Amino acid sequence: MSVIEEVVEKVEEWKDGDVQIQHLSGGLTNTNYKVTVNGKPFFIRVPGEGTELLAIDRNNEYHSAKAAAQAGVGPKVLYHFPEYNVMILEFLNGVTMSRDSLNAPGMPKRMADSIKRLHAGERLLLDFNMFRLTEYYLRLCKERSIKIPDGYLERMQTVTQIEKAMSVKPLATVPCNNDLLAENYIDDGKQLWLIDYEYSGNNDPTFELGNTCQEMQFNDQQIMEVCEAYFGEASADKIARMKLNMVMSDVGWGLWAAIQANISTIDFDFWGWAIERWGRAMEKMDSAEFPLWLKDVQAS
Repeated sequence: MSVIEEVVEKVEEWKDGDVQIQHLSGGLTNTNYKVTVNGKPFFIRVPGEGTELLAIDRNNEYHSAKAAAQAGVGPKVLYHFPEYNVMILEFLNGVTMSRDSLNAPGMPKRMADSIKRLHAGERLLLDFNMFRLTEYYLRLCKERSIKIPDGYLERMQTVTQIEKAMSVKPLATVPCNNDLLAENYIDDGKQLWLIDYEYSGNNDPTFELGNTCQEMQFNDQQIMEVCEAYFGEASADKIARMKLNMVMSDVGWGLWAAIQANISTIDFDFWGWAIERWGRAMEKMDSAEFPLWLKDVQAS
């Protein structure tokens, strides 16, 4: 039997039920399923091969998923099968968002409102730091002779500059998802739900905000809207923190994509994505605004 079939067999309450398993599209790391039992839908995700190399801690993910549900922004965790690294979640009836749909007017504020609810929840098991994760990914690439985009190592000095500037006046860490791609938002018409807690951990809130702004390719006005909705004002230091974290989003997740290009069996152009993200990161590092962000983030 496949993993999904074995998991379904494990649920005692489903033994004599009418069970339908439907494969869902999407997912860059895992395989997603909608399982309908006697007419009631559930969500199950089966981890892809080699995902442990990407620094995913499944126990932390389980704890974070429960915390997000408790905060009212994540689906309820109904069953947990650690031997398969699988959770069965409440099925959210809503629209899986896209970059285009989240670029609609009013969406930056709605996104910030949901993020704020998550950040106000209970602390998570682990911390998340994109600077440390980038170092880990680089070591992994070196150990496994994984190809990375040209110029990465030469730019690590600039990454150190970013971390040093952001460390002058650090923000208190909060429970974060850390991977809010468009598809990790679900709109039920009332609120935006946040899903997928593989990379969750306590982190600087402006990484979450900057990362999701980068994923949506928000313009300056939209970035200000997110900042204002979250912090109450779009101050220069907070905007600078978000902008620098937008750079780090592309630096770190660009390496993630390079690793996926090497290990993933999913049909997706991960190498093209790595090149695209690294190109964006370099463009920002070379911009006239970059020194100003380094200065503003250290100001009171």
